[in-house]
Amino acid sequence: MNPRTLFILIPALIFTGCRSHSQLTPQQAGGQHLYQERCAHCHEENDLALKPPPPNLSNLFRRSTLPSGAPATDAQIIRTVLGGKGKMPSFAGRFTQEQMDALVAYLHTGIQ
Repeated sequence: MNPRTLFILIPALIFTGCRSHSQLTPQQAGGQHLYQERCAHCHEENDLALKPPPPNLSNLFRRSTLPSGAPATDAQIIRTVLGGKGKMPSFAGRFTQEQMDALVAYLHTGIQ
């Protein structure tokens, strides 16, 4: 690999957390952006110091149920995001259907 290629790849790896952005479809990449902007501050960083902390959403669809006990389905995720649950506010009217589809597609990647 020539030095110029490394000059391009290293910043890209740092920016994406060592996960190649090209591994995501455009829809998943849009969902990743939405997740990082709207979800990660609670579900990963818990910067609001919520007690108990919101559940981690990594590998959400690799389980049969959500942390709430509801089935781990696209429809249930959409209901939870748009309707809110417990301390999680409703995001109804804040996301378009296209954004919800992108968010669900990204959650299917496992968020690693």
